[in-house]
Amino acid sequence: MAKHLRTGIIGTGDWGTHVAKQFHEHPDAAVTAITDITMANRTRAGETLEVDSDHQYGHHEAMLDNEGLDAVQISSPHELHYDHTIAALERDVHVFCEKPFTPGLERARDLARRAETDEQILMVGYQRHVNPAYVAIREAISSGDVEPKVVTAELTQDWIQDVSDTWRANTELSGGGQLYDSGSHLLDAIIWMLEDVPTHVSAEMEFYEDTQIDIQAALAVRFAGGTVANITVSGDSPDVSERIVVRGDGGRCLLEGTGWTDREVTITDSAGDLRKSIESELSSYEKVDAFVRSVRSGTEPPATAENALYATALTEAAYKSERLGQRVPIETK
Repeated sequence: MAKHLRTGIIGTGDWGTHVAKQFHEHPDAAVTAITDITMANRTRAGETLEVDSDHQYGHHEAMLDNEGLDAVQISSPHELHYDHTIAALERDVHVFCEKPFTPGLERARDLARRAETDEQILMVGYQRHVNPAYVAIREAISSGDVEPKVVTAELTQDWIQDVSDTWRANTELSGGGQLYDSGSHLLDAIIWMLEDVPTHVSAEMEFYEDTQIDIQAALAVRFAGGTVANITVSGDSPDVSERIVVRGDGGRCLLEGTGWTDREVTITDSAGDLRKSIESELSSYEKVDAFVRSVRSGTEPPATAENALYATALTEAAYKSERLGQRVPIETK
């Protein structure tokens, strides 16, 4: 492998280019090619990432075949993630795939199986896995300091105002609404911090106008270990916030988030005395750095295909519960 991780970008919209800048600025990586079906996106991203027109492509397979890449960043519309990931893995290219991995349980299962046997690193862009606030909660649970019984969590954003005129509000490209988009971060974080498997869910949703784009979702989730969780995701709120509370034997973990980046966690014992307090900022650089280090060392990335499979399974089951109007099992395997 070259000194710099030769990275191609599949999908150069605003967010894709934002994440790609982290590869561009990383000391051990270099963005050497980009692809997007829209020329305006390619041109704009090429200027930002210093990729000239000879290395800009309208189709991902042409880039993969011609550029001798070590890795790709996949930041295309959600419904395209599966095909783009398969195309890269079949060419022995490492994959950093933005969340939500892929809509559709069978596709998520297939990618998780491939990740178990392929030599290539496949990491999903769940940056909470490498953020100190969330890691502290996971460690408190894993160590037994807090034995979770109940979780309450919410994520609020003015999401629909931002995406109503984009592909994210088109289910043929997005796979769903707010729950599959940024709501996926919250579902994944809870499953990952608990280190437990969700088994059943009951969901209520509200949708945007006459579409299948959910903008409000309330989920009641049961886990194999007995923990129950109430999770609310709002994509039509005036503020951006995140809050997670884990209560159980031994104490409480409280995470509070303001805006897109600021996070603070306090962990207390059963008497209410402080065990740990951490302030941190969510950063896309942290997840890119973790991916680069995983590729360099050949070690498992912090956000795996199996992690993402559980989030997909919960999301798909929540949509099914809403359609049927009843509690449903979550099919993870």
